[in-house]
Amino acid sequence: MRIGVVSDTHSHMVPQQMLDDFKDVDLIVHAGDFCSAADLKIFTKIKEVRAVFGNMDGLELRQILPERDTFEIEGLNVGLYHGHGSAGKVLDIVKDEFKKDKVDVVIFGHSHFPVNETINHVLYFNPGSPTDIVRAPYNSYGILEIKDGKISGRSEERRVGKECRYRWSP
Repeated sequence: MRIGVVSDTHSHMVPQQMLDDFKDVDLIVHAGDFCSAADLKIFTKIKEVRAVFGNMDGLELRQILPERDTFEIEGLNVGLYHGHGSAGKVLDIVKDEFKKDKVDVVIFGHSHFPVNETINHVLYFNPGSPTDIVRAPYNSYGILEIKDGKISGRSEERRVGKECRYRWSP
């Protein structure tokens, strides 16, 4: 199973390559900060979406998306949360958020900086942001793969440039 993972799109242009890559996944997971419900619909037109709201999402998204989520995929327990606080503290905040849950992977966002780190047998995965490089050296999104009961992730780096930007509309 392949999962397209994205966060912090902030209603900006997203790389065409990401949209193309997400056509070949089984599920899209968005870790918050769409900033517009119309943007959620863009992703749902590509594939099934699991998502949470982020700190920049307004009332409309907060009424339809949870703040945090846990779900099972192919026998693995997944935690999903946007995160909050300073970029340097987000991983600690996310770990604390799921300390009472039995999770195999935690997907989060907020910092815009990609993370792909296993801590105490839990994969912590932040895809970064495909549209904003405020705290990261490049734009990115992620792909998680589940095979034989094991999950692995990779970040897809996309340098900012007109050739890889795509203006999306609902």
